[in-house]
Amino acid sequence: MRILGLIPARGGSKGVPGKNIKLLGKKPLLQYTSEIALASKYLSKVVLSSDDDAIIAIAKELGVEVPFKRPSNLAEDASPTLPVIKHALQFYKDKGEHFDAVCLLQVTSPFRTLEFLDEAINKFVKKGTDSLVSVQEVPHEYNPHWTFKMNDEGNLKITTGEKNIISRRQELPITYHRDGSVYLTKTNVIEEHNSLFGDSMAFMVTPKEDYVNIDTLKDWEKAESILKNK
Repeated sequence: MRILGLIPARGGSKGVPGKNIKLLGKKPLLQYTSEIALASKYLSKVVLSSDDDAIIAIAKELGVEVPFKRPSNLAEDASPTLPVIKHALQFYKDKGEHFDAVCLLQVTSPFRTLEFLDEAINKFVKKGTDSLVSVQEVPHEYNPHWTFKMNDEGNLKITTGEKNIISRRQELPITYHRDGSVYLTKTNVIEEHNSLFGDSMAFMVTPKEDYVNIDTLKDWEKAESILKNK
C-alpha cells in the first residue's frame, strides 16, 4: 500500500504564536513529527503542506519534501483539514502519482513514537478499514452515558438518548475521543465520500504519559514539562 505522509503546518497560529517552528527543548516543534515520519518504514513519501515561507524553509532543512505551497484560502483560522488533504492528493494526481491512503500527522502532537506510528499503520493495513484514528479514553465523568443535553422543553436528557441513566461507574462502557496524533484514511474515502473517517474506523489508544496536543500556552508548558522529565 502506498501511503502519503502529510504534515500540515500553516503560519499564523494564535494560541501559541509561531508554534510550528518555536523551539521545544532544543528543536523546532516541527522537527519532532518530521523525524518520526521520515523514519517510518510504511510511509512512501513524507511532505509538508504550508503557506508559510519560514516553516517551509525549516522543513526542507529537516529533509521533508515541500513540493507545493498551500493556497492562502486553505490556511485560514477556520480552514478545515479535508480540503488541505485533497489539495495534496490532487497535486500528485496531476503528476500521475497515486497513493492508496494518507497518513495525517499534526505537528501539535510531538511525542508520538515511531513504534506507535508504525503499529498504527500496520493495523490499518491489516484490518482494511476505511480509516484509523488515535484516541484517548474518555474519563468516566465525561462518558456520554453520564452527560446531558437540553431537550425541546428546556430540560435535560441523557446525551445517548437512553431513558435511564447508568448508575454505577463500573457498568459504563469504555468510550474514546480523537486525540489528533494520527489519522489514516484511504484515498477513495477522501475523494469519493468527502470524509476523513468513512464507514469503518479502526483505532489506536495513545499512551497517556507522554501525550499532549499543543493548542495553548498551557499545553506548551505541559510539553516542556514532559520533555524535562523524559
